[in-house]
Amino acid sequence: MIKEQKISAGSYDLNKFLFGGYENDIITTIYGPGGSGKSNICIIAAVSQSKKQNKVIFIDTEGGFSTERFKQIHKGSPEEINRDLENIFLLKPTSFKEQEDSFKTLYSLVKKGSISLIIVDSIAMLYRLELGEAITSKESEKISIVNRKLANQLRILNEIARKENIPVIVTNQVYAAFNNDPEDKNLEKKISMVGGDLLKYWSKCLIEIQHKGGRRKLILKKHRSLPVKEMAFEIINAGLRKRGLF
Repeated sequence: MIKEQKISAGSYDLNKFLFGGYENDIITTIYGPGGSGKSNICIIAAVSQSKKQNKVIFIDTEGGFSTERFKQIHKGSPEEINRDLENIFLLKPTSFKEQEDSFKTLYSLVKKGSISLIIVDSIAMLYRLELGEAITSKESEKISIVNRKLANQLRILNEIARKENIPVIVTNQVYAAFNNDPEDKNLEKKISMVGGDLLKYWSKCLIEIQHKGGRRKLILKKHRSLPVKEMAFEIINAGLRKRGLF
């Protein structure tokens, strides 16, 4: 019998929410508006793995990885923190072309061994800029090329996750229709991920974050073995904790 394998999410409440943590052989996509806590959740997982002396590949397209935040969550001595920071392979692409090049290095990094987690925070920001330029030029072929490149990056992540049994966490941005009424109580139902169908297809786990007036909520939208459910939470110095109400 094949046993389900997971890694710790780095938080007691997150582990309980995910019934043990992130699954090893899939892409988990966490999506939500800016400032909702996506990068924090990624850093929490990265700290957890680095403290176990496991290597983490962290592709940071938005400047969301903070050494100071790493230290806050880690809570170790300066010597322990410096040692564990060495376990983070930080890649910082600033263009979609550089992001594409980063993905080409993943195989060589994985072959070095001891990689326990791959994080892409976020996969859509540079893609969105590149796609915007293609749309502005009104060249349908350019739009198709950009979409194919993103699909290929997701294919690479999926292949590594399945073949190497390495969990992949991807964050993504969201957008709302321009005609949304701010007074509409069902506003959250009209929120969509950037790159929509591509991310939904390649991700076996989808977690939405809703963020309103300082309140945050996780919604497990898709999972191979767990039902749809929600958890209100707040960001604290040590990471994250569950709240009673959203």
